[in-house]
Amino acid sequence: MTATEIQTAAAQAIHALKIYGEGDTAVRALDDVTIGFERSRFTAIMGPSGSGKSTLMHCVAGLDTLTGGQVFIGDVDLTRLSEKDLTILRRDTIGFIFQSFNLVPTLTALENITLPMDLAGRNPDQAWLDTVIGTIGLADRLHHRPSELSGGQQQRVAVARALASQPQIIFADEPTGNLDSRSGAEVLTFMRQAVDQFSQTIVMVTHDPVAAGYADRAVFLNDGRIVDEMADPTAERVLDRMKRFGE
Repeated sequence: MTATEIQTAAAQAIHALKIYGEGDTAVRALDDVTIGFERSRFTAIMGPSGSGKSTLMHCVAGLDTLTGGQVFIGDVDLTRLSEKDLTILRRDTIGFIFQSFNLVPTLTALENITLPMDLAGRNPDQAWLDTVIGTIGLADRLHHRPSELSGGQQQRVAVARALASQPQIIFADEPTGNLDSRSGAEVLTFMRQAVDQFSQTIVMVTHDPVAAGYADRAVFLNDGRIVDEMADPTAERVLDRMKRFGE
């Protein structure tokens, strides 16, 4: 990465190494990976199963630790933080969206959206919260519990929860993996809007070329290394690139 890219990165990994196991059974899930994720951009991380894409996201997001190398969120080196400080950083500066929604079933949609801020003892910015709620189009469902919402609606609540605290960066792990194509398109459109209208930064792990087509950039991993990247990806171009992993 250039000096400019490092300065503008919302998150970055530098010579990231992640090894599972020891000796003959050791697996290099990440093998000297250096990458930056620009602010106000939507990046898709792709690759075949076992390529290291989820490991990369989990390490950059502070959910897992590296064997070697460094990870930064902004200018903060996660590898130097205590577990307590890392927990605070994840809570205050990072948003997460998971395939399984991870909503609390006993809370309403609105309570789920504001939950991270409630846990941190912070009041939401009401104007921003109203904007997010208006954008997800669920104003009439805010007092419903997750069981009363469709899968697509639940995931839109999860995206709104990630956005509501105005994090520096949002990490999304297969966010449309449990959704039908229509619901998935709704969620991805909302994520795209978050980048275009709110200057949000999103990093998404996905195996779906259609989902990657919503991103500004697609990065391809294989065997723990970055093997390619693509600007302004389309589903067709991504699918063609993915087919080459089988060659």
